[in-house]
Amino acid sequence: MSATLTRRFLFARKAHAVLHYLHLDLMLAGLIAGIALTNVVSHRFELLASLQAALPSHSSSAAESAGTDVSDPVRPPALTPPMRLALDSVARRYRVSNQALVPIFETAQVAGRERNIDPMLLIAIISVESGFNPYSQSIVGAQGLMQVIPRFHQDKIPEWAGAQPFLDPVSNIHIGSQVLQDAIRRQGSLMMGLQHYAGALDDEEMGYANKVMAERNRLMQLSKR
Repeated sequence: MSATLTRRFLFARKAHAVLHYLHLDLMLAGLIAGIALTNVVSHRFELLASLQAALPSHSSSAAESAGTDVSDPVRPPALTPPMRLALDSVARRYRVSNQALVPIFETAQVAGRERNIDPMLLIAIISVESGFNPYSQSIVGAQGLMQVIPRFHQDKIPEWAGAQPFLDPVSNIHIGSQVLQDAIRRQGSLMMGLQHYAGALDDEEMGYANKVMAERNRLMQLSKR
């Protein structure tokens, strides 16, 4: 064999060895990459499982959305069917957004239960007093949905109330319902309690009480349709 052929043969063998080494190296790199990818995917699946375990279940989220699971004591219960129908009527009558009225009706429902007062009666008072304008103020200084006079009822402000509790719809209803409860207790009857609430005890015809009760009865009739 000539020297030229010998050199070509040796070069070919070296080239084949190099290619064989590179092939093994690439296979090893692919194997390592595959193992690493498997570990990453496994780790992500473990992380996802831990996150899902930490989050509330779908059933509990659905119950919270429906208002049936009140694990949060601050969340008001869902409106009763009569209150929902009354809300729709009020929204149409006063041209107020249904969504804006929901917290008002929810609070009336909660406050009514706490004070043993018909929540529809509280809604009727709000209708008569402010027409569902939470920022209304009378010439004598009565404020908010239930037209409560701040200087007389500072002691009834809830601890959780904000800087302007009498203009806040939620705290105003809680304050107003307590004022009404005290008035009914002092006067011994609902009708006289309503007159006391309005500062109209000297009205023998009981105009204010009759007006509130008429509105309450109207809402009740609408809610039965």
